[in-house]
Amino acid sequence: MQANTKADVVIVGAGIIGAMAAYRLQKDGRQVLLLERTAVAAGASAGNAGILAFPEIIPIAAPGLLLKAPKWLLDPLGPLSIRPAYGLKIAPWLWRLWRASAKASFARGVAAQTAMMRLAAEEMERIRDVPELSAFIDNTGTLDLYDSEASFNAAAGDWLEKEKAGFEFTPVGRTEIEELQPGLAPQFRHAMYGRSGLQVNDPKAFTKAVCAQAVARGAVIRMAEVVDIAPVSSGGGIVSLADGTKVKASTVVLAGGAWSKKLAARLGDTVPLETERGYNTTLPEQAFALTRQLYFNDHGFVVTPLAQGIRVGGAVEFAGLELEPNYRRSKALLSKAARFLPDLNSGGGTEWMGFRPSMPDSLPVIGPSAASRDIIYAFGHGHLGLTQSAATGALVSDLAAGRTPGIPLTAFRAGRFS
Repeated sequence: MQANTKADVVIVGAGIIGAMAAYRLQKDGRQVLLLERTAVAAGASAGNAGILAFPEIIPIAAPGLLLKAPKWLLDPLGPLSIRPAYGLKIAPWLWRLWRASAKASFARGVAAQTAMMRLAAEEMERIRDVPELSAFIDNTGTLDLYDSEASFNAAAGDWLEKEKAGFEFTPVGRTEIEELQPGLAPQFRHAMYGRSGLQVNDPKAFTKAVCAQAVARGAVIRMAEVVDIAPVSSGGGIVSLADGTKVKASTVVLAGGAWSKKLAARLGDTVPLETERGYNTTLPEQAFALTRQLYFNDHGFVVTPLAQGIRVGGAVEFAGLELEPNYRRSKALLSKAARFLPDLNSGGGTEWMGFRPSMPDSLPVIGPSAASRDIIYAFGHGHLGLTQSAATGALVSDLAAGRTPGIPLTAFRAGRFS
C-alpha cells in the first residue's frame, strides 16, 4: 500500500478526546495531523451537559441491573430505552452488559474507573492552569436530588464507594437544598451536595479552544473522512481517506467516538461498541436562576448552567447511528424539569441529540490495537468523554512515547471481551 503523503502523528476524530490527545502530543514535541469528517466538536462534544463528573465511578452495569431494567424499558421515554427497530442488533451488547453486572466484574470496573477518574481530575487541573482554557471551567458544585427517603437510602452503597474513592459529599435536607438552589419543587427533601463539582460552561467552545492550543503548537486540522487504517510492517500505519489520499504516519490515534467500531474491526479488534443517544434542550439563560449542577437521580437526567443558557438533558436511548432522532425524549425531560423547577420558563429552547460511544462495562477503550502498537485506541467513553478527556490525552501521549502509562490499562484494552 503506497502513501501519497506522510505525517508524524495522525489523530482520527476532532472531538474532545482527539483534541486533548493532539494537545498533549504536540506538547511532547510530536507533529500532529488531526482528521475530522465534519467539523471540530461537531458530535457529542458540542452538546453534552458540560459536567466534569469525576465522582461518577459506578458503572451502568451494576448488581441488580436485571431488577431495574424491565421497569425502565417499559417506559419508551424513561431513563433507559431501546428502539424496537434496534432490539435485535443490540442484543449481544445487552448480554455483555448483564455479564459486566456480576459482582466480581462490577468490582473490577469500579476499581478501574476510580483510577481513571483520579487521573482525570489531576490532568484537568493541568488544563485549568492554561490561561486560554481556565475560563471555560467553573466551580458550581453539584446537587444530587432524590424523590424520596427510600430512593436516597437505596443509593447509600454508591455514595459509600465514592467516599472510599476520595470524593467528598454532604447529605442535605430541605432547608439546605433551598439555600443551595432556590426554586426546587417541595418533593425534594433528600440530596447529596458536592461543593467541588466543576462545570465546563461551553463544551463546544472548550473543545475548539483545546484544538486551538494544539494548532498554536504546530498541529494541523484537516476535514476528511477516514475509511481505513492499516498497519505497516516497518512500524506506524497508513490512514486511507475517502478522497483516495493515503497518509503514512509513525503513530495513528483512533479517537472517532461512536464511529470507531468499523475502523477497529479493520485492525483485527472486534469491540462491542454501541451508541448511547443523549437528548437535551438548551434554554435561554433567563429561563431559570440556576446556580449549580442538578442531578435528578431517580429520573436519569441533569440540569446544568452554561454560558449560553441552561441545558436540560440526559437519559439513554439505544438506537444506533442511523435511525432518526426521537425528540419526544427531549420534550419529556423538559416537561419533567418544568415540574421539578416550577418557576422554569421552558419556552424558546433548542433541542439536540448526540451519539455517545458506549462499552458494556462503562470503561473506554484505551491502548494499542491488535495490529500494531503504533496504532492507539482512544474511544468508548460513554457519557464521560469530557470528564476523562484530559486523562485520555495524557495516556495516549504516554503510549506514543513508550512511557509507562499513568494508570494500568489492562481493564481498558480492546480485547477484554474476547
